[in-house]
Amino acid sequence: MNTIENIDENPNQESLTQPPTQTQNQTQSHSRRPRGFAATAAAAAAAAANNNSNNNNNNASSGKGKKEREKEKERTKLRERHRRAITSRMLAGLRQYGNFPLPARADMNDVLAALAREAGWTVEPDGTTYRLSNQSQSHHHLHQQMAAAAATTTAAFPVRSVESPLSVKNCSVKASVECQPSVLRIDESLSPASFDSVVIPERDSRGGEFNASTSPINNSVECLEADQLIQDVRAGEHEDDFTGTPYIPVYVMLANHVINNFCQLVDPELIRQEISHMKALNVDGVIVNCWWGIVEGWNPQKYAWSGYRELFNIIREFNLKVQVVMAFHEYGANDSGDAWISLPQWVMEIGKGNQDIFFTDREGRRNTECLSWGVDKERVLNGRTGIEVYFDFMRSFRTEFDDLFVAGLICAVEIGLGPSGELKYPSLSERMGWRYPGIGEFQCYDRYLQQSLRKAAKLRGHSFWARGPDNAGQYNSLPHETGFFCERGDYDSYYGRFFLNWYAQTLIDHADNVLSLASLAFEETKIIVKVPGVYWWYKTASHAAELTAGYYNPSNQDGYAPVFEVLKKHSVTMKFVCAVPSLQDQEALADPEGLSWQVLNLAWDRGLAVAGENALSCYDREGCMRVVEMAKPRNDPDRRHFSFFMYQQPSSLLQGTICFSDLGYVIKCMHGDIAGDLLP
Repeated sequence: MNTIENIDENPNQESLTQPPTQTQNQTQSHSRRPRGFAATAAAAAAAAANNNSNNNNNNASSGKGKKEREKEKERTKLRERHRRAITSRMLAGLRQYGNFPLPARADMNDVLAALAREAGWTVEPDGTTYRLSNQSQSHHHLHQQMAAAAATTTAAFPVRSVESPLSVKNCSVKASVECQPSVLRIDESLSPASFDSVVIPERDSRGGEFNASTSPINNSVECLEADQLIQDVRAGEHEDDFTGTPYIPVYVMLANHVINNFCQLVDPELIRQEISHMKALNVDGVIVNCWWGIVEGWNPQKYAWSGYRELFNIIREFNLKVQVVMAFHEYGANDSGDAWISLPQWVMEIGKGNQDIFFTDREGRRNTECLSWGVDKERVLNGRTGIEVYFDFMRSFRTEFDDLFVAGLICAVEIGLGPSGELKYPSLSERMGWRYPGIGEFQCYDRYLQQSLRKAAKLRGHSFWARGPDNAGQYNSLPHETGFFCERGDYDSYYGRFFLNWYAQTLIDHADNVLSLASLAFEETKIIVKVPGVYWWYKTASHAAELTAGYYNPSNQDGYAPVFEVLKKHSVTMKFVCAVPSLQDQEALADPEGLSWQVLNLAWDRGLAVAGENALSCYDREGCMRVVEMAKPRNDPDRRHFSFFMYQQPSSLLQGTICFSDLGYVIKCMHGDIAGDLLP
């Protein structure tokens, strides 16, 4: 820098020895590069210019790449959730049906080790796996396996039995199993533990040949014919013995028309005859619906209990227990000849001026089966909120019949939380045109639920999500016909998950709000909540019918766990509607047994008391025996069972719809007093 300054100050200094033109040329040709801070500043400016140009060129491509990476991340999460759901169900099935002692957080190594040990292999803690080669030990282990498998299958499953003793002396070992067709036909209903009766020949690790000492049974027809080894015994040779099983109290629901719309007992003598028949069948108690539309039917907070007082006095004569249902819903289908019970008349009058107090579908049609959960905290019922109306009704009942609570006649109270008294949306309503196996429609289009949805969308930061899905079909649509419920449909998109979470949380909040007040009204009394059995389309990924009913239970998520957390919070008994398979279920990809397995075991694992109720289709002996098996699963190592069972009848017992001998048979099986054939 000093040199440059000297040259500037003495421009003629070098002209003493050089011509002016030569001096200018030298100055231009020998211009020095900037050094120090100047060099650093120049380099930074050049780098900034390059970065700006590169950023401008890469903005579009980087934005697209980021979106793709986010989408791939989301797809990976979905695949992982789906894989975990499948693994969880496989482990649960192995624990239940195979009695495998798998740890709580089992992985695939634990499963492989358990299967190998069950098949006769020795698995060391370090993973070393081998089979003893001694022929006598193999024969002894084989006989132990077959005896254990026979005992397991005979005790728990309708399987095939061995017709003649098995001999291994005359079995010829083939050179290749692949060349011989398998002659063993395994029943799909066998449990994993029963597979031990099928022994597959083992290859010798050195030569690839089959080792006769370790595989005494092979596929050769010269050894055993299939008919000699396996025989179907479902025709009644095997009987399931219910003697000695846990005692499960049985309650029978009284007909709904015993009390008329003016809260008067219709026919006391007929009621006495019917209860007398129940007593003869050794029923433990009866269940009575207390209808909101009858008791508070004409004026708000004017309660008429006279008919129920007379009914309870008759029941007391026979020394039977009573469970009472707080029925806050309508009753009676359009094509039914039974009595029709509506909501209170003063509520219907309010509904004429404000139809948004009722559930509403996408087309704007109102469903008057029960009040919308959007009015739970809205003062639209003559100055009261929905939950205040429910609480006043429950408190009035508890005060009116305090003597019966003290005497122990009324032993439990069931709280109606939706249509049919079940905790669900009225998405599967026959009066709206629904028929099985339709997926139903979302019921969230009244003003108050729409306000709640808008608030939730705003809090999420996506106000445009404040809408119901526009591609979810109609009541009788099938999942694959809709863009929302089909495979990889919108139900699993960002918006779909937001909407379904909000929809299910609204159901949970309603249960929490009502049960909080019910616990105050019925202190020290057992409280019951009925959970529906929506089992059709259970074998699809979306579980569409469950989603519209309010249970966010697709294949990659457990939708019943948050519901049961609320029930556990209020120490509630969960009553599940038990259904059995039918011919119609195949077309609807239904799985009533799979749903029952998920719901019942989850409730038991959460520490809930569990009860059951038969669906209206379970009236033949086969269906009832399946329900008995569900009520007290004999292969449960913890011996868990229902706390009680409610038998729901289509009409009065005296009308002859139900065979008394069959009902008595079911009661004896539930009580553990008789041996019952599960599959007659």
